[in-house]
Amino acid sequence: MTPLRLVLSTALVLLAFAGNSLLCRWALQGGRIDPAGFTAIRLASGALVLWLLVRMRGGAHARTGGSWGSALALFAYAAAFSYAFMHVPVSTGTLLLFAAVQATMVGAALWTGERLSRLQWAGFVLALAGLVAMLLPGLSAPAPVGAALMLAAGIAWGCYSLRGRRSRDPLTDTAGNFMRALPFGSVLLLATADSLHADTGGVALAVLSGAVTSGLGYALWYAVLPSLGAARAAGVQLGVPPAAAVAGVLVLGEVVDARLLLASAMILGGIAMVSLRPRPA
Repeated sequence: MTPLRLVLSTALVLLAFAGNSLLCRWALQGGRIDPAGFTAIRLASGALVLWLLVRMRGGAHARTGGSWGSALALFAYAAAFSYAFMHVPVSTGTLLLFAAVQATMVGAALWTGERLSRLQWAGFVLALAGLVAMLLPGLSAPAPVGAALMLAAGIAWGCYSLRGRRSRDPLTDTAGNFMRALPFGSVLLLATADSLHADTGGVALAVLSGAVTSGLGYALWYAVLPSLGAARAAGVQLGVPPAAAVAGVLVLGEVVDARLLLASAMILGGIAMVSLRPRPA
């Protein structure tokens, strides 16, 4: 992948990620749809679009790839993400999500033997302090249930991203993962049948999230991951929380307070420090 194509593709991925937060919160905040319904429609519409793309590329005998492990991680992320946005605004939820994503990816790097420099360890401590500052009890602290769910979503997405680095065919693997996630979504629908509800607007937002910002966005993310590497993949995602916060303010009228700004600076700054690769001696 050429440098220009990599930059443009990465920018589109980050916009898609920010768009997912906005669309989900937009649909759930006004009671347009329930979390289980949003999750199931998001997965189904993503699976359909990706399957069509695989068929267009490979013909009638085209096959999807992926794995059940990645599908489970995808579903766990999508479900926790939807339920979390019942309780937290776009800015806070997205920041918590990507803090957990980066922590998961850095933890995996450490587990496989990668060592952090002093600067990277300082960044890790700074980011952790920012997360603690955000979650401490107070008037502007996020709801504990929503925060816990979003952190769980981030861990699941981090696992999904790490598994995606081994993909040799991003489109077919992403399509296969979405299709394999459908049974999990169906079980969630059955388990929450009494609370299901949706209007036209809620369904439309869920379809847009699944078909465009999830299905196409994740396929593109899988495609750029091998060129980015783990450290750069962690770093480039720093642009998502600010973009989502701006969208939340402009579209949903959310308020960004001083506590969130301070925690954001600490978390994003810390993650940026962790993502820096030490210079060779």
